Amino acid sequence: MRVVTLCDPASTVTAEFVPEAGMIGTSLRDAGVELLGQRRGLDAYVTAGKTMGIPILYPWANRLGANTYTAEGVTTTLTPGQNGVRADPSGLPIHGVLAGHPGWRVTAESADQLTAELDFAADPRLLASFPYPHVLTVAVRLAERTLTVRTTVTATGDRAVPLCFGFHPYLRLPDVARGEWVIETPPLRHLRLDDLGLPTGESEPPAALSEPLGDKAFDDAYDEVPDGAVFAVSGGGRRLEVRFDRGYPATQIFAPTAEAIVCFEPMTAPTDALRRGGYRLARPGEPALTQFSIRV
Repeated sequence: MRVVTLCDPASTVTAEFVPEAGMIGTSLRDAGVELLGQRRGLDAYVTAGKTMGIPILYPWANRLGANTYTAEGVTTTLTPGQNGVRADPSGLPIHGVLAGHPGWRVTAESADQLTAELDFAADPRLLASFPYPHVLTVAVRLAERTLTVRTTVTATGDRAVPLCFGFHPYLRLPDVARGEWVIETPPLRHLRLDDLGLPTGESEPPAALSEPLGDKAFDDAYDEVPDGAVFAVSGGGRRLEVRFDRGYPATQIFAPTAEAIVCFEPMTAPTDALRRGGYRLARPGEPALTQFSIRV
């Protein structure tokens, strides 16, 4: 698999993406220092869907509450282990169907930019899990110490496409103890989750975070995220910012105690929205554009 390396002409920041492995971002470095969690590595992502780096969670982020969903008048039944569907420990479909998917086609490439697209209508297995013909385009650019990820969903049939996807950037601060990392968020509405990690429908009033990570664990859902919201982790003289530039009104913050990583996940809709509703649409003739960025 070919690794595409992007270089920022104005700094020592570099990034790597692998289009043939689901257009995953595998590296973000500053002066050679790796800032993305490598976890089990690229091979485990391709063969078993074990996430690392910056994977896309598509067409749904996190889990669904059952193996069936009805959206835009169409009912779909999913089977874990088939058509790209993977299950969490409770047997629920998780993180969509594109982990390691090889069907991406590079449409533009330069020293600091890369664009690739995936035609859902061209793959019957993809349509079996998400029957909404469309083209998914991801364009990444590295400039001024900032990696920008822009995603476009273009309906190619007469059916609108539900937008329930997200990304999962695994950030790390090397050579700094996890407990010393300081995380910062804007005011967010905290969504209560049940034991399966699904929203209960209850929530807590918006509040901002600015505190050391310490020994706390996060696997928490939030919504009402405004465009331009900035999330950050800092420590040891380094700061990583994730900006939800456009089209990501929900997020999951993930920081397990067993790993030195933290994730601020840009999501176009809360967990299980594909079943519950509350998502936006990419309508025929009206492509949907979303964007987030990571600043080093």
